[in-house]
Amino acid sequence: MQTATPVQRKVTRPRADALRNRERIVTAAREMFVEFGPEVPFDDIARRAGVGNATVYRNFPDRETLVREVVCSVMDRTAEAAEQALAENGDAFTALERFVHAAADERISALCPMVSTTFDKYHPDLEASRQRVERLVEEVMDRAKAAGQLRTDVDHGDLMVIVAQLGRPPAGANCLSIDRFVHRHLQLFLDGLRAPARSVLPGSAVTLEDLRRCSDS
Repeated sequence: MQTATPVQRKVTRPRADALRNRERIVTAAREMFVEFGPEVPFDDIARRAGVGNATVYRNFPDRETLVREVVCSVMDRTAEAAEQALAENGDAFTALERFVHAAADERISALCPMVSTTFDKYHPDLEASRQRVERLVEEVMDRAKAAGQLRTDVDHGDLMVIVAQLGRPPAGANCLSIDRFVHRHLQLFLDGLRAPARSVLPGSAVTLEDLRRCSDS
């Protein structure tokens, strides 16, 4: 009896230029979503990315797919910044500061509400990216607390709320013109997180679970 020969599958990898085009589209979409919102026309995104309309639709057949890719890429880049901060800084609070400012630079607070209000926020890709960011937020804050540098009456959700509030431009403001204010005010907030605490905070610390319950309600 002759043994069947396994079929050798040829794995086709995306060409380098195709990957570059996809990255250009995601970068352009990120910029335009922040400036104009998630309904910006695909034609405008294609022009800013320097590609044809067909290239955009070939990579992202619908708006939900593109928005999800943009938000996941932003969360992944934020997570990478946190990992780098943890690896490169012996000082725990310096790592926390670097993470917070990197999250603001990525515009994570301006992009994430698009998913929670418009698209499927429970998509597996979004869940995986969100969980990665949350895990790193916990790690960077817990390390600062263990070092005695972070006040003990704050929780992980407190940090996420403030980054979201301070990193999102006020209504009617040109978001690209307020960067210097964002980082200035984030630093004021970070100084208020340092231990020992100089005041008693009203209410109770906000956990990540508190934030999840709010987003589900």
